[in-house]
Amino acid sequence: MVQNNFTEIDIKRKVFCNRTLNLKSIRAIGYDMDYTLIHYKVTEWETAAYEHLQKKLHEKYNLPVENLVFDPSLVMQGLVIDIELGNLVKANRFGFIKIASHGTSMLTYEEQRKIYTRDLVDLSIDRYQFLNTKFSISEACMYAQLVDMVDAGELPKGMSYARLYRIVRRTIHEAHIEGFLKGEILKTPERFVQLDKEMPLALLDQKMAGKKLLLITNSEWSYTLNMMNYAVNPFLPDGMTWRELFDLVIVSSGKPAFFQYKLPMFEIVDEHGLLKPVVGGLKDGGCYLGGCATMVEDYYGFDGNEFLYVGDHIFADVHVSKSILRWRTGLIVRELDEELDALQKFYHKQTALTALMSEKATVERRLVWGRLQLQRLKADKKKAGNQKKISSLFKKSEEIRQRLEALDTTISPLAEEFNTLMNKRWGLLMRVGNEKSHFARQVEQYSDIYMSKVSNFLYTTPFAYLRAPHSNLPHDLRKG
Repeated sequence: MVQNNFTEIDIKRKVFCNRTLNLKSIRAIGYDMDYTLIHYKVTEWETAAYEHLQKKLHEKYNLPVENLVFDPSLVMQGLVIDIELGNLVKANRFGFIKIASHGTSMLTYEEQRKIYTRDLVDLSIDRYQFLNTKFSISEACMYAQLVDMVDAGELPKGMSYARLYRIVRRTIHEAHIEGFLKGEILKTPERFVQLDKEMPLALLDQKMAGKKLLLITNSEWSYTLNMMNYAVNPFLPDGMTWRELFDLVIVSSGKPAFFQYKLPMFEIVDEHGLLKPVVGGLKDGGCYLGGCATMVEDYYGFDGNEFLYVGDHIFADVHVSKSILRWRTGLIVRELDEELDALQKFYHKQTALTALMSEKATVERRLVWGRLQLQRLKADKKKAGNQKKISSLFKKSEEIRQRLEALDTTISPLAEEFNTLMNKRWGLLMRVGNEKSHFARQVEQYSDIYMSKVSNFLYTTPFAYLRAPHSNLPHDLRKG
């Protein structure tokens, strides 16, 4: 049994709270599988996906992509593809675009401002495609590289950026449907899967605390069975399997449709995946294919706020379940560990940067106040002796400007270093400059809680009262 000092939890093992959540009131916890319960080694998985995509684009569309090389540093989760212009963009929480690239080439500030002065990212229109999961990395990398090839005249004439995106999207989707990638994982799971021995223990704690545990995944039965056997069974008490851990298993769920529509459900009657129609409702410990969330609600008789669903996909897992059913939601953000590492290493520089920015704000206030005084003195033609005061103010203003220049010289490299933490092109996942990123806004809006991995529940316990932090407004009173 893992022993914890709960007064000193490592920040990377915390469960972060956007909306207060009393875990004691949660009666059923549903989990996605891929990149939620089971974490894949991103480089291995996405390299395999990229290479398969590359092969299919060459075979099916005769695109000359054989010499392209996967470079995951070109993109990151949380970016948005502007398929109309062939750009990748990073927006702040309001949708204003702050960083952009055309294909693989970063746009200058002036180029970006010229293109996007009047445009906001709006995920409800087809022009903008959100990279909201790890599965998007290989797809976005390939798309950016192909945009370069379009511009260089290396692809068929008349190939628009939008059509190019649809070809890439369709091809990577077909690769998942064909099962090629999952077949590769099943052959050598140790190559692709990063095991977490604490994850099954966290689920076992929840089970023993009386929670109903649900597995609701889009993966098919055979893949789910093998992957859960591999990732969960070795870390459970002797003789126990993952099937005993979960009260209900639903595969090929078709999320987000699972949360949106009433769809037929079939019972899986043996390990080979034999199906039969569901007659007479669900049963405890059953395994099913398809169906819908309302069938689960009816079976248990719980209110929406007594369900917690945890997944890694902002739209298919947390947005839809929150918006339609009002289930409580949890998001797995694997990149949090890397982001927190980067922030911890930068902590002392961040303290210095914050102090410098505070000083700069004070100096700027002195400068603009002096400018106003000058304006008033120059406009006052009735009083004598103003020229001497004006000269004195000019001198002080010049001293202030010099101090501002010195501050900017010190601030600039620190700000640049902060803006390139985690990814040299795009910076941190949850921030763009000093602002929350568009991705962070999605997390804030749709997930009640978020964490880097499911096993973080082990350090929170099934009985915790998770409180959202006080939300600061610009007019709030605070020191400094």
